[in-house]
Amino acid sequence: MDLLAGIIILGIFAQWLAWRIKVPAILPLIIIGLLVGPLSSLVREDGTKWLEPIFDQALQRGLFPGESLFYFVSLAIGVILFEGGLTLKRRELAEVGPLVLQLITLGSLVTFIGAGLGAHYIIGLSWPISFLFGALIIVTGPTVIAPILQNVPLTRNVATVLKWEGILIDPIGALVAVLVFEFVQTSDGGVAFTSHALITFSQIILIGLALGTLAAFGLYQLIKRELIPHYLLNVFTLASVLGVFVFSDFIAHESGLLSVVVMGMVMGNLDFPRLNDILYFKESLSVLLISILFILLAANIELEDLSLIFQDWRGMGLLAFVAFFLRPVSIFLSTRKSELETNEKLFISWVGPRGIVAAGIASLFGIKLTQLGVEGAEYITPLVFMIVLGTVLLNATTARLVARLLNVIQEASDGILIIGAARASRVIGKYLHESGRHVVLVDSNEANIKKAKGLGLEAFNSNIYNDDLNEHMELVDMGYLIAMTASPQVNEYAVKHYQHVFGENGTFRLITPEELMEDTSPAPENGLFSYRDDFLNLNEVARDHPFIHEMEIPSAEFLKSLLAKLHWEEHAIPIFIKDPGGQLQILNSKPEEMSIGDGTALVYMGKKLELGSDSLRYTDEAE
Repeated sequence: MDLLAGIIILGIFAQWLAWRIKVPAILPLIIIGLLVGPLSSLVREDGTKWLEPIFDQALQRGLFPGESLFYFVSLAIGVILFEGGLTLKRRELAEVGPLVLQLITLGSLVTFIGAGLGAHYIIGLSWPISFLFGALIIVTGPTVIAPILQNVPLTRNVATVLKWEGILIDPIGALVAVLVFEFVQTSDGGVAFTSHALITFSQIILIGLALGTLAAFGLYQLIKRELIPHYLLNVFTLASVLGVFVFSDFIAHESGLLSVVVMGMVMGNLDFPRLNDILYFKESLSVLLISILFILLAANIELEDLSLIFQDWRGMGLLAFVAFFLRPVSIFLSTRKSELETNEKLFISWVGPRGIVAAGIASLFGIKLTQLGVEGAEYITPLVFMIVLGTVLLNATTARLVARLLNVIQEASDGILIIGAARASRVIGKYLHESGRHVVLVDSNEANIKKAKGLGLEAFNSNIYNDDLNEHMELVDMGYLIAMTASPQVNEYAVKHYQHVFGENGTFRLITPEELMEDTSPAPENGLFSYRDDFLNLNEVARDHPFIHEMEIPSAEFLKSLLAKLHWEEHAIPIFIKDPGGQLQILNSKPEEMSIGDGTALVYMGKKLELGSDSLRYTDEAE
């Protein structure tokens, strides 16, 4: 009991530490596992480990008796792969364009073949084990890419390519690795293509595809017809995944992994009711499983296995071959017809950390193939762990330096993040987008998000209380945050919670109805626009007059006088100051201190105005 509690505590501590120092979580997890596992045997007098995952009958120490560790790892990897499959969307494949598709197809093929050749000729592994190694290190994965992107302000092109490669290649790489493993184990680790091996392999593929698809559609119908209560939705889905895994393995040995990957992919692409609820639960469960799993797997490696890799130059030679030759070759081949500059290609070539899927599946396959007596199977786990640790350490410690040397660092974060996608937000967002600014709208209302996307705006559905916006790599260049929801509490939370992340140039919110009523109270420094319009007023104007206009202002005194007159108007709301170079400044609480010069204009929303001798007049003209 103490050991199990200790593993969970250490695992969650490793996750927290990774978040705190901004490195992929797999790095501290594996290091802690090695410290309490094989490395601890060097300091203990009896030469045993602090943590022995497999129960030792002679020592009466350990956690899992017999093959229990193998069963736990199998089920945990099944749940993790199912969650990965849920994230692969057909529409995302269509949206990312040919560049990312080339990376996850041609780039994966080059990595698969190149790593297989490298493992065979550098390490001397058999062909089946070599190509299984090649399949396992295809994946990078969002869990290792995200901390690097969040820590280094890359140019948008580079960040977008790395983000989508990591997201899409994760389930694809897992699927390829599972298929290669199925072939290796059905042919008993050889290359002889017997009729029995062909039949067994075909059965695994057919049953995995069929059962995974049927299970996804079956669960879809149960949830759609509301035959599962909401409070049981997540645990029922978990039970279904485990049931499919076990049943698939019962029908065709070793087909369970393929079935759950296919089940996740199909579910992720159906119009699934409450899919976000399932995803949130699976993400939390995956964090817990990963925290336990990688400490156990790293601790289970023997010191002799580590010496196979680290005391021989060939292990380091394979790492160097994968990181410094194979990755650049795959990137430059995949991007040869793209619009990326050479420095951008070089940086993408440099950043290719291998992640959780690679290490987890490698451990599982290593255990299975070793039990089958396949020659060289004992190399799979330590080799992949070496690639994971080596590439993560290399990229996490050098990404910023290399990005600066290659000039792919984003010098100014001038993107604008708008919290809330109601009518006024969409009108203002469209104006900013057409003015050449990178604008992203976030809202928990799916209808608002669809309307924003219909206007050609970048928008996504998210609840800022439940979701961590830091994880969205499309927000890497956000220098401004504008909170424009109907809830003052949400606006206040967004400003306080994210001002150090997205507030490099300013964090603003709508004033509250209470602040609007209190004419004597000082205007909040982070207030937005006119300081006389709350959410209701702003959206009423956007409903009746959804237009943005500009009016030239020759001096600060003129601006002050104009704003005073607009204070009493009901059909026009000032929002920005536009300088002669076209740059926009959000109106702040002290507009008289803003820089005003020739060619400066006031940007306002509403009905078009004309300036008379002492008043403002409306016209029917709309730009």
